[in-house]
Amino acid sequence: MTPGPWYRLTALGAAASAALVVTTGEWALAHDVAAHITLALLGGVMVAAWFAHREQRALWLSAATAFALFSAAGLAALVGAPDPAHLLLGALALTAAATSAAVAFRGRSEVPRPSWRDYLTLTKPRIMSLLLLTAAGGMFVGAGGVPAAGLFVATMAGLALACGGASALNHVLDRDIDVHMRRTDKRPVAAGRVAPERALEFGVALSALSFVVLASFVNVLAALLALAGGLFYVVVYTHWLKRSTPQNIVIGGAAGAVPPLVGWAAATGNLSLPALFLFLIVFFWTPPHFWALVIRRDYEAARIPMLPVVKGADETARSIVRYTIVLVVISLLPVFWSTAGWIYLGSALVLGLGFLALAVGLRRDHTPVRARRLFSYSLAYLALLFVAMAIDPLL
Repeated sequence: MTPGPWYRLTALGAAASAALVVTTGEWALAHDVAAHITLALLGGVMVAAWFAHREQRALWLSAATAFALFSAAGLAALVGAPDPAHLLLGALALTAAATSAAVAFRGRSEVPRPSWRDYLTLTKPRIMSLLLLTAAGGMFVGAGGVPAAGLFVATMAGLALACGGASALNHVLDRDIDVHMRRTDKRPVAAGRVAPERALEFGVALSALSFVVLASFVNVLAALLALAGGLFYVVVYTHWLKRSTPQNIVIGGAAGAVPPLVGWAAATGNLSLPALFLFLIVFFWTPPHFWALVIRRDYEAARIPMLPVVKGADETARSIVRYTIVLVVISLLPVFWSTAGWIYLGSALVLGLGFLALAVGLRRDHTPVRARRLFSYSLAYLALLFVAMAIDPLL
């Protein structure tokens, strides 16, 4: 299969960015930022070439060569190598990046172009909106008020790209199990409306573009956090944990807890104890939220060891109560720093007690109706909690 438009755009962007690095050698910060961006784009091209087009030797070999040469140029600069060596490696990397882009345009794709709705579905917009809300809360808390408008927009845009890219890659890796579950069997890749190679290219392109936006307009720490969260979700949770242990969603919840860290880092440029509190809230919210959604027979058919499949409904309901109690306690921790006051405290208590009441109700009578009610409430809980967290410093 020939490369699609997302691969080609990423390869062109990588070549253009490499040219920018070469031409900004004396511009210090601009040169360093451009180098970070180029490394991310070249890495994205290399990953997409290897996993989506491994049969095309010229494609992935040119991409890998460009990435290796550019990395070597950066390493030469870090160790203080003579300028001629650094410049030569940079020129070779630019040549290889241009070659990689040219190779990407060979041939004509015969794969039907998916609709924009399918591409939008790949990004899981409903999940993304909740993740962006937690990141916005982290920004407001970190800034101690309303963050700068430009910084806020850049952070939300960059994080949206990161979330969308990771979700698209999740569609690719989960296509074999999605077909066995009623909740997921109509997804674009599982249903065959989007080729796995195209979805992979799309996910990699969004992930690389996310790093470009965050590193360019926010800061490198926020960009690295978003990248790490995406990699953890795709590689650790989706590829490994989900299929190997009933604790998959517990450990994998760390990926969904990264957006508040991105928001905090965007506003402050660092990570400190309050940021850990935000992380822990989402981390301990994830298991009771997700377990309420699990349809046991679907995951049994897909052979995924979710807790309800391995331990049964009774143990799952007990675990939901335990995690909810921990969540309610942890949600009060932000009160112990100056930016969280009475508005947040009252909201956390009321929302937390409501969550706990529904969890206890499910423990007593774990019916599908009660499970759906808890799942719906858990979405509102997290959204309202972070809204209260964001507006508290303003009042």
